Amino acid sequence: MRITLILSFLFCLVGCKEHTKKGFPVPMSSKETNVAYAKGFTIEKTASGITLITVLSPWPNAKTGFKYALVPKTELASITLNKEEYDAIVGVPVTSIVATSTTHIPSLETLGVIDALKGFPDTQYVSSEIARQRIDSGLIKELGNNESINTELVIELSPEVIFGFSINNQNKAYETLKRSNIPVVYNGDWTEETPLGKAEWIKFFAPFFQKEREADSIFKAVSDAYNQAKSLAKNSKKQPTVLCGALYKDVWYLPGGNSWAARFLEDANAYYPWSETTQTGSLNLSIESVLAKGVDTDYWISPSQFISYQEMEDANSHYLNFKAYQNKNIFTFAKTKGKTGGLLFYELGPNRPDLVLKDLIHIFHPEVLPEHELFFYKPLN
Repeated sequence: MRITLILSFLFCLVGCKEHTKKGFPVPMSSKETNVAYAKGFTIEKTASGITLITVLSPWPNAKTGFKYALVPKTELASITLNKEEYDAIVGVPVTSIVATSTTHIPSLETLGVIDALKGFPDTQYVSSEIARQRIDSGLIKELGNNESINTELVIELSPEVIFGFSINNQNKAYETLKRSNIPVVYNGDWTEETPLGKAEWIKFFAPFFQKEREADSIFKAVSDAYNQAKSLAKNSKKQPTVLCGALYKDVWYLPGGNSWAARFLEDANAYYPWSETTQTGSLNLSIESVLAKGVDTDYWISPSQFISYQEMEDANSHYLNFKAYQNKNIFTFAKTKGKTGGLLFYELGPNRPDLVLKDLIHIFHPEVLPEHELFFYKPLN
């Protein structure tokens, strides 16, 4: 919940700046598969049919990586691996899993393996209609909070693997589950700094279900749509200026110049006044500094959780000084919610950057994508 509140004031996620790969021995005759945009993981196929997944950035500033060996269940009896060389050895395809981040849900759903999901923490934040039906039917169990996941329930479910999400290596619950011989595999999709890098993590999930071909096809469709929209936006002769974020107490949070959010604005052919900053996460600024640079911007994107101009006025009268406020050019994703109030942008946005980009292009350059209907972003009331 703490992370969700932080994200409410950011149009970005913290990026990983530093990581090192563990010195794992790699079996002979391995071949690395194509990962074009994501920087946080690699996949290798060995001649013996084993898939090796190395997660380089499980969380920001991770000092070590994790390596997992995925062995076809039909070969488990005939292949011997040194357990000390891997953080987990998983028989595939898996049919029973626990996921821990809403960003995992769209990948499972698109791959057609959502039925394998047996448990999830904080199910109230899940927006997927298919997943919600399974939650309401008791097919996906509520597991409490991710930071203190209910280990007894997880052990009772006995999943073949847990797709973990953590902000550091201090999750004691995960260590308890590992000691119970339940593999925990860290997913670091949220540390990626580019939209297509985040989306490509569907290829991370695919080998666990032996769905590599499907993942390649799904990601190609998304990346092609994204790159096509990006090319169309470049043809626009105008480049509007854009402001992001809003105040939280006395601090204005907005994306750093090398962040995921800033890349969206660049690819939508918009000018972001803080694009030259080097941060991959957020900038923490004063209202005075934001006014100095952003008071005359044409558009305002993601103003925290505000969904109306009246809410903004009630919160802080300084907002009324901005040109985008005066011209009613503010757009938010906070109005697009799932059945139980979860923000769809946080769940589906990382997996469908093509839809995010098309929304932004339609807002900034309506003549470029005139037929596009806004999916995530909506004008403020």
